[in-house]
Amino acid sequence: MKKLSVCVLFGGVSPEHEVSLRSGESVLNHIDHSKYNVFPVGITKDGDWIHYTGKDYSLLPTGEWKDHPGNRRAAISPVRGQGLLSFEGDCVVRERIDVVFPVLHGENGEDGTIQGLLQLAGIPYVGPHVSASAVAMDKTLTKLVAGQAGIPQADWLLVRRGELDCHMDTVVTELEKRFAYPMFVKPAGTGSSVGVSKAANQEELKQGLLSAAVYDEKVLVEEFIRGKEIEVAVMGNDSPVASVCGEIDSGAEFYDYDAKYITDTSVAYIPARISEEAAEQVRDMAVRVYQSVGCQGLSRVDFFVKEDGQPVFNEINTIPGFTSISMYPKLFAASGIPYSQLIDELIRLAVEDEE
Repeated sequence: MKKLSVCVLFGGVSPEHEVSLRSGESVLNHIDHSKYNVFPVGITKDGDWIHYTGKDYSLLPTGEWKDHPGNRRAAISPVRGQGLLSFEGDCVVRERIDVVFPVLHGENGEDGTIQGLLQLAGIPYVGPHVSASAVAMDKTLTKLVAGQAGIPQADWLLVRRGELDCHMDTVVTELEKRFAYPMFVKPAGTGSSVGVSKAANQEELKQGLLSAAVYDEKVLVEEFIRGKEIEVAVMGNDSPVASVCGEIDSGAEFYDYDAKYITDTSVAYIPARISEEAAEQVRDMAVRVYQSVGCQGLSRVDFFVKEDGQPVFNEINTIPGFTSISMYPKLFAASGIPYSQLIDELIRLAVEDEE
């Protein structure tokens, strides 16, 4: 059996660049290098592609990886059969790539952009395809799909950036008629809670709308759901399976970017502190959302479970965090699939999906 060549893509032109570096470090530390030919490729904030030839993956989060003396400028060719191209002086080195493992969170990585390139190149890759990635990245589209599938979710309204410039007071009045405070305000197309805020009054609502509009032209405003924050990891192609449920106690107003990646206030409970009946409902809904969106490979699906045990869908993440503290690998580890084996299975699913 031939040794598969796997390109791990990290970094990216995205507000979530730093999180992606941490995910890349973790994947590269856990992938079985005796089983795969591994090609780490980082994308800088400026959009440069670099084949990182170093072996010290702890340099990824610090940014020092970019200065390794053996690095080469690189690109994945959209021409089928070309694979990974790296540039050394006047020479072009071509490497066969069997599978790409993208850990490019957020814009330009999780939204179908990189998936489109890989589809053109004919290279199998880990995770959902173009359409599912695009739908899951845009929270308003996800809401429409989940609603059509009959999945319970928070009430919501879409606000466009242009409305805020000329009609802020009208927008706020409409939102206050629809929802009680507090409200959640989110850019429609970011992950990792970038640009998300919880508005407890009119002033915070206006500021939240303006802050979210920095990241996306579409802003999602949701009713507040009081309940436990529950996450489920889903994996598979035609017959996806859900992990045990995990619970996040953010230790803050909500599970924002800082609580996820910077501070140590959040606490994870695996399994979640909910009834077995509620857990089964969540796992069933997670698979239904996954299939409704059209996912392959993997995704993490997030819910609230209210005090009466009723699950409410929150969002789906098609390239969930793979850092050492991320819930996706931890949930499958608790389900009997350790990190390195999880990587093997995700690569297998990527290859299977192309057969």
